[in-house]
Amino acid sequence: MKVAPSLLSCNFAKMGEEVQKVDKAGADWIHLDVMDGHFVPNLTIGPAIVSAVRPYTKLPFDVHLMIDYPLDYIDSFADAGADIITFHIESKSDTAQTIEKIKSRGIKPGLVIKPKTPAEAVYEYLDKVYVILVMTVEPGFGGQSFMWDMLPKVTAIKEECAKRGLEVLVEVDGGISEKTAGAAAGAGVDVCVSGTGIFKSKDMPATISAIRKGI
Repeated sequence: MKVAPSLLSCNFAKMGEEVQKVDKAGADWIHLDVMDGHFVPNLTIGPAIVSAVRPYTKLPFDVHLMIDYPLDYIDSFADAGADIITFHIESKSDTAQTIEKIKSRGIKPGLVIKPKTPAEAVYEYLDKVYVILVMTVEPGFGGQSFMWDMLPKVTAIKEECAKRGLEVLVEVDGGISEKTAGAAAGAGVDVCVSGTGIFKSKDMPATISAIRKGI
């Protein structure tokens, strides 16, 4: 599995250094959570912060938009240095149009589903995206407990992709640590996002390695 440390749990006063730290520790992607205070009840970073930390690593930036109108911000995050942009199927922007806008900027598109959204909601878009992100907590805040009952959605999406001969990555975000990575691996997860589990770890390289191996 790929491991994508979430900067939501890093020291915001030292974001550049934190990015370098997880890069050196063996991260595959850097996950950046964008929240607008409307789609979810929290505010985080915007394009200016993404742009500011971009020079600190060459790892892919996985930008997760938890905002009402993602279509309006694709250009801004593309210009800031995003490599992958995922947005919620529950958002107010047209899904197909937003996917095409992301592709038009040479960026890999992905869809995100909240815990209450069924896996089937993304099936019609599977041939148009690079990744599906299944939230394993309610989006909005870090440090929440892993929702084990989300894993069947991961398996269902992987099976649907296999049935169609599609190579779409499935990512999970929320409550991922050494204790939950094994179950994620068993369900077929390709990418694990981990914030608290990595940034609060006493041995970051060992934690990233353990998550990657699904231990």
